[in-house]
Amino acid sequence: MAGGGFATSSAGGDFEAKITPIVIISCIMAATGGLMFGYDVGVSGGVTSMDPFLKKFFPVVYRKTKEDLDSNYCKYDNQGLQLFTSSLYLAGLTSTFFASYTTRRLGRRLTMLIAGLFFIVGVVLNAAAQDLAMLIIGRILLGCGVGFANQAVPLFLSEIAPTRIRGALNILFQLNVTIGILFANLVNYGTAKIKGGWGWRVSLGLAGIPALLLTVGALLVVDTPNSLIERGRLEEGKAVLRKIRGTDKIEPEFQELVEASRVAKLVKHPFKNLMQRRNRPQLVIAVALQIFQQCTGINAIMFYAPVLFKTLGFHDDASLYSAVITGAVNVLSTLVSIYSVDKVGRRVLLLEAGIQMFFSQMVIAIILGIKLKEHSESLHSTYAIIVVIMVCTFVSAFAWSWGPLGWLIPSETFPLETRSAGQSVTVCVNLLFTFVIAQAFLSMLCHFKFGIFLFFSGWVLIMSFFVLFLVPETKNIPIEEMTERVWKKHWFWKRFMDDHVEGFNGYGDNDEETVVNGIDKKVYAHNNGFDPASQL
Repeated sequence: MAGGGFATSSAGGDFEAKITPIVIISCIMAATGGLMFGYDVGVSGGVTSMDPFLKKFFPVVYRKTKEDLDSNYCKYDNQGLQLFTSSLYLAGLTSTFFASYTTRRLGRRLTMLIAGLFFIVGVVLNAAAQDLAMLIIGRILLGCGVGFANQAVPLFLSEIAPTRIRGALNILFQLNVTIGILFANLVNYGTAKIKGGWGWRVSLGLAGIPALLLTVGALLVVDTPNSLIERGRLEEGKAVLRKIRGTDKIEPEFQELVEASRVAKLVKHPFKNLMQRRNRPQLVIAVALQIFQQCTGINAIMFYAPVLFKTLGFHDDASLYSAVITGAVNVLSTLVSIYSVDKVGRRVLLLEAGIQMFFSQMVIAIILGIKLKEHSESLHSTYAIIVVIMVCTFVSAFAWSWGPLGWLIPSETFPLETRSAGQSVTVCVNLLFTFVIAQAFLSMLCHFKFGIFLFFSGWVLIMSFFVLFLVPETKNIPIEEMTERVWKKHWFWKRFMDDHVEGFNGYGDNDEETVVNGIDKKVYAHNNGFDPASQL
């Protein structure tokens, strides 16, 4: 599919689809959920390096930073401080189960609206916080917003985008995450200079801007045809499909979506269905990508960039300034991904980034191991610059690979009957490991010291081999053709796509029909995850 009326081949025939303004605008509005998520990630590291904030909520940490009794690596090792950051992800982890229900029953659009409301209330509590309890409750509500937004937004983007630019539009979510992080770093840099000790309130309060953008965006966009049809609103779904495709020739695609919805409704227990053998490849890859994405160490660096640079001996301004640089690199590199993901493919980006991330983390570990002493005041300026360059090298590699593709690949591989459940598991695993890393990083930094970068580089090596052998290329392949063109042809995963009736036994409440019809081709094709059942 492309603009100007070009069509792309699909399972049910040639589906004509232009790249219409409403698709672009809807995707931009929806992706502001990523802006909120990114701001929350970026702002926490900045405020936790501000003295007035530490003095008010974490006086123990404040005293440790001033007394210079601890190792450079251990000054910020405090479970309460880590809980401030990680509570958001624990709440997101819990709320994603509820978000799975609302995404399926109420639609993608309404789920994004709920996320926006959670964000607004959380921001108000954070900015007005008088004690640690109020601060943590605000973070928990923000976490609920993250859970709902991360469930609905990637699905919305994948379902509304034409196949040819599906990757680029889906990465808008990750682009907004990086813009949110950069915006937070710039805000922190400015508010750290405010006299009177209330700059941190401005930092936390300005999260209201992306929260309002997401809420307004959710009110303005249309829901996806998939979601409308899935909820029985066929005529409305048809009208929206005509509108977003920019053509009246939508009948074949509409009929395939209706059939996909019919088959999806036969699955009464999508989470149980997700565990079936034929869905194993998508599930394993989705879970592995989320675990590996966190084990690159990216969130450890992005959460705590100002704290990390301060630990390395940079002064307050310099540490925030360095964090702004890494944030800018993050945004620019994500633009590289948007341009290249549908051209060079997913695997190339992941493998190249693996080499780049491994190299940069090894260099950082060697420099810190040799040149940064535990009680030294700072790192020599030359080595400090090299460390910042290597951090930027690492961040750029992540931003055009594991960052966006960790969300894109799962959203485009699950068939419709398990898509909501699959996305829920994806978000859940991501937030679980984000929580673990956020809660443990400062303690790990204290105990591992420079070895923390060797730890993460080891994981980068493992995940690169995983991609090399087990992650197939999905570039420019319509989602309804994934089974035939990807899974059945992969050297390892094809064994899970065996053409046997027992291979798809346990298809929820459709078992009777399967048994009655024997190997009825229509039911058989759906159970194999192919044809309309997996149509976006």
